[in-house]
Amino acid sequence: MNAAVNKYSLLTGDRLEEHFSQFLIDSWSYSGVSTFARNEKEFERRYIYREPSRKSPSTIAGTAYHAALELFFNSLREGEVKSITDLQECAYREIDKVEANEWKTGKTTPSVEDCIADATKKANALIAHFYREQDIYTANLSRILAVEVAVESWLVINGVDIPLPCRSKLDLVVELADGRRVIIDHKSKTSYTDGSELAYTGAKQAISYVLQWEAHHPDLPVDEVWYIENKHSRNKDNSPQLRKNAIVLDPDTRRLYEAILYEPLRRMITATSDPDYLYTINDADPMTDKAELYDFWARTLIADIDDFLYLPEKKRELISRRRRKMRDASTASISPKVIRSFRRNAATFISYELRDDMTNQEKIEHTLRMFNILVRVPYAFGEYSSVSYLLEIGAGVMIANIAKHSLDIANALNVPSVRILPDLTVYNGRSYLCVEAPNMSGNKAVLFWDRKYLAGARIPIGLDNFGEVIFWDIHNHSTPHMLICGATGSGKSVSIKSTIEYARLAGVSRIIVLDPKYEFLNLQGSGIEVIADIEEIERRMKELVAEMQMRAKTGGSGMTLIVFDEFADAVSSARSGRALDIKDENGKVIGREKSLEENLKMLLQKGRSLGYRIIAATQRASTKVITGDAKVNFPVQVCFRVPKAVDSKVVLDEEGAETLAGRGDGLMKSPEYFGTMRFQGFYKP
Repeated sequence: MNAAVNKYSLLTGDRLEEHFSQFLIDSWSYSGVSTFARNEKEFERRYIYREPSRKSPSTIAGTAYHAALELFFNSLREGEVKSITDLQECAYREIDKVEANEWKTGKTTPSVEDCIADATKKANALIAHFYREQDIYTANLSRILAVEVAVESWLVINGVDIPLPCRSKLDLVVELADGRRVIIDHKSKTSYTDGSELAYTGAKQAISYVLQWEAHHPDLPVDEVWYIENKHSRNKDNSPQLRKNAIVLDPDTRRLYEAILYEPLRRMITATSDPDYLYTINDADPMTDKAELYDFWARTLIADIDDFLYLPEKKRELISRRRRKMRDASTASISPKVIRSFRRNAATFISYELRDDMTNQEKIEHTLRMFNILVRVPYAFGEYSSVSYLLEIGAGVMIANIAKHSLDIANALNVPSVRILPDLTVYNGRSYLCVEAPNMSGNKAVLFWDRKYLAGARIPIGLDNFGEVIFWDIHNHSTPHMLICGATGSGKSVSIKSTIEYARLAGVSRIIVLDPKYEFLNLQGSGIEVIADIEEIERRMKELVAEMQMRAKTGGSGMTLIVFDEFADAVSSARSGRALDIKDENGKVIGREKSLEENLKMLLQKGRSLGYRIIAATQRASTKVITGDAKVNFPVQVCFRVPKAVDSKVVLDEEGAETLAGRGDGLMKSPEYFGTMRFQGFYKP
């Protein structure tokens, strides 16, 4: 079968870009055509502005059912028959992917937990029905040609070159024992579709699928399209749950179905190429969430283009010009009296100016509300360098959208930046999104060093904003060594001194400080050995390695804390290469000493079980300094303020340290804590 060549498919490069720039969309699908024919405003919301919809349990159950069937037929294609348990587990994974704010709650499913339970129940029923009645698919099956295949094609429909490509996803394409080729569409239903109705409504979907497949496989023409419906509720008459509706394709029906599809497709293409086209709302549409749709309509009249977060970047300017024109026309047709009245009424429920008498919590609520993001900020904690604000998210709000407005929140709080935690914070049994901001108030407190925070061998590092002590347990073999990074003035050196003092109180009688920058010489004495000269540092490290190896042989014990400040500078200044050669009295090389870096690595790797604990600190957060191998040896990672986000990622594997306030405001990752902990370090005068 030779398909006609669409002339637009021959466009390339700049000509193709110019062609696409005339349309509000870059492709079409059967579902888009169907939505346009049913409710134009819903089409605009979903396919032009790309606004996501909340999903009902039935919709999610259908998605999970499709995923299970994809697994079944892909495995069958390889000669393996998956068990019903395999299919159920696949469905559960699909349901687990749905975020809490994506669920559409209702009267019978008022909570997310209820939605998940309902979707799981329905998915289980659909899978059980399929597994029991799978013969409807497999009885005459010869081979499977495709499973859940995505296709994109430039089509000629009803003799017309369609100026945009069509995108589809075909559930299943098979060849039967008698040679017929069939496209099968799985449908999960709450009630069966009337057969006579499907013969007409299904025709548009069927012909779009067939043309798509044959555009890529002209040597494998399709004979039929089957819609196999599976109803999750049991039939009272015990009739089969799976029902097949077949659309047989011959030259006459093909021409008829192309004509049926072409009419709404032409209107949709015309609308999306007309910048002045007004998309109307169909209030009788039972398949649309009216509250969601009218909220979208209102935002298109009053919100800025940047508030529509899902718009394709290359369509923003075109849509922005269209919205300005429409808004100007609408405003011109409304009397000033009505506009003034509307503004007075609007002012009763939303203030458009940040007032000085607002609390920071109210400023956050207000700022996000201007972007149509409804939150409540019931709690704020922190009296030192930072404050943690706990945000209670409104129903239907996508948490990812809040992160896009971090600078807007920072602007409202008059701070340089804020940090939005990647994980939710649980407080008093409820989950909140936590936003951390520098404390810019002039009366912020200083966290003075106090021995009361010490808990046995658990060394206090600081307090979090909730008043809890953050510890480094030096007797925990999973947290033996600590890496500290921070720029000048960040609080790194002060934190090291505080940790040394707590270690002495915890009973660590032997503390060795390797100090190439001469910052800790005043700690010399009282069980603390401070070494600053680089040659002495090399010698002492060599002695410690020898001591460690002897301890391993003799079974010696005792805790030794080694603090290596600016270890990166010391390693780069130490001897390397031929300078480490060992020569005999005749000048011949008979061996080579281990470098400072090699000795440090040995002490890190072998010393953890022999009582050696190491704190290594640096100002330079470079991958050349803090390599992947190096980080493996430091399970505890502390980062004070650094200049750039990339520096934070080097130390912590995540951004955030660049937003810290300095002066002891830090982040810590440790196997003892879930996620990254923000803390205020202690200050010891």
